[in-house]
Amino acid sequence: MKKVKIGLLGKILIAIALGIGLGLIVPGWMVRIFLTFNGIFSQFLGFAIPLIIVGLVTPAISDIGKTAGKMLLVTVAIAYGSTVFAGLVSYLTGAALFPGMIDQSVMQQVETAAELSPYFTVTIPPFMNVMTALVLAFTLGLGLASLGKTTLNDAVHDFEKIIVKTIKTAIIPLLPIYIFGIFLNMTFVGQVFSILTVFIKIIGIIFLIHIGILILQFCIAGGFARKNPFKMLWNMLPAYFTALGTQSSAATIPVTLEQTRKNGVSEDIAGFTIPLCST
Repeated sequence: MKKVKIGLLGKILIAIALGIGLGLIVPGWMVRIFLTFNGIFSQFLGFAIPLIIVGLVTPAISDIGKTAGKMLLVTVAIAYGSTVFAGLVSYLTGAALFPGMIDQSVMQQVETAAELSPYFTVTIPPFMNVMTALVLAFTLGLGLASLGKTTLNDAVHDFEKIIVKTIKTAIIPLLPIYIFGIFLNMTFVGQVFSILTVFIKIIGIIFLIHIGILILQFCIAGGFARKNPFKMLWNMLPAYFTALGTQSSAATIPVTLEQTRKNGVSEDIAGFTIPLCST
């Protein structure tokens, strides 16, 4: 019998569905087990994100070479231009439509919903914050690009291999469990259905705006790359569902990197742009 292989997108969708379904029937002690796991995994993720940025951005800039400085300026301009455009669309839509859609009495129920706590917590402070990691990565990368082949350059590429292995063997496989724990807890305490009751129309509008902006961006990218924008967008769905489940762009970086390579983006370009644009 042929073994059925479930992709990352399928695992995330199953995790969300199981979290919502089981959250209605499982006892509180079981929810707290997953809350404990989520707390530890979240701490590990926070510890790993700066290392991912340094480990991937530094060698990417080093390999790109002297053009990295120009690429940085262009990437930042595109990222901030896109952010301002999306922000304006969101603000104008929200100001025009949202105030009349929110029932304040139900909002208070969402805010006062009882929450469970994990059995214990483990604190794993990161070596540095995200912005420090970005600045360090660019400083090292640009310096190595000007120096050429050095012992430090070899060490940086070895560190990159360690980070990639960590992403593939520790972070990506555990993300569905993390997302499952989030939705399990939200359903158990009643937040999922309270939030849907209040925000169902707003969520629908937000998704339409998201889809519209994504289609526009991928059509532009597809035009430059001469590729089908809808096929590229389909390949990125695991990253978007990870973002939906975790509500964290930083937590989505490993998945985004994995899926971007499936769209034919080189390792250097992906390692250069994604940590920068995600932060």
